[in-house]
Amino acid sequence: MTLALIVVGWASMRAQNTERSSTTARKQLIAHRGASAYAPEHTPASYRLALEQKADFVEPDLAVTKDNVLICLHDDTLERTTNIGEVFPDRPSTRNVPAKPEGKHWLANDFTIDEIRRLDAGRWFKPEFAGQRVPTFQEMIDLVRGKAGIYPELKSPELYRARHVDQVKLFVDVIKKNGLDTADSLRTTPVIIQSFDEEAIRRVATELPTVPRVFLTEKDEDVSSARLRELATFATGIAPEKVVIARHPEMVQQAHDLKLTVTSWTFRSDDPKSGYASVADEMSHFLYDLGIDALFTNNPDKFPRR
Repeated sequence: MTLALIVVGWASMRAQNTERSSTTARKQLIAHRGASAYAPEHTPASYRLALEQKADFVEPDLAVTKDNVLICLHDDTLERTTNIGEVFPDRPSTRNVPAKPEGKHWLANDFTIDEIRRLDAGRWFKPEFAGQRVPTFQEMIDLVRGKAGIYPELKSPELYRARHVDQVKLFVDVIKKNGLDTADSLRTTPVIIQSFDEEAIRRVATELPTVPRVFLTEKDEDVSSARLRELATFATGIAPEKVVIARHPEMVQQAHDLKLTVTSWTFRSDDPKSGYASVADEMSHFLYDLGIDALFTNNPDKFPRR
């Protein structure tokens, strides 16, 4: 494989699917929320460790602050991974809060970026990570660019639409401002967009046509032959949850025949339901036996290269 193919990575895999077996093409390691088995998710520490562990891509989930700044955060709310309850005890959100267990919740969209920068995003994981902060998407780009690919997920677009916030436009603007949609940039820093939200994927297909886009799903009906043909009209890949692929292993070849890449999630060493001797064994089965192209893992150091 040429150096250019190795650098471009994901974009080249689509062509490779028509030229060689998916079991022999280079597989792609996506660090899920960074190296999140070992460092607090979506922090600079987690992203740096993912780079040290040779991730092909680092994944930032994207939320939107009150003042329209994209930040790297998995949940819509801040209480699980920050000390928001200590810093702003009297400001739990009272409107448009997604379905959550009983208790107080603090939506990221109710706080400005300056307020979020006051939060500790590391101490909840381990005391030695105290002082880690919630990074902006721009800060994540600056940290990762030129060292690995960037695999952002547009989280909860429906939440932001309900609040009259155009999350997709904010995202497109950042990508274009950084030139991440240009051919030169995509060769050195591949970018792949992902979302469970079909409307968001259809929009970026139009607004960022040079950037690959992957439709996430946990539904069996999304891997039917008819649905795959529909997805191929606006997406470049599909990312079913691993249990969906296990139930429908034939979908991998069907997707490849449509020139769709196949990615799966989430592979982690602490999964009590995996049924495999190790997370490396589980990843190896999906990559080399079932033939998927890429996967999300909390354990980048366990990724089985061949």
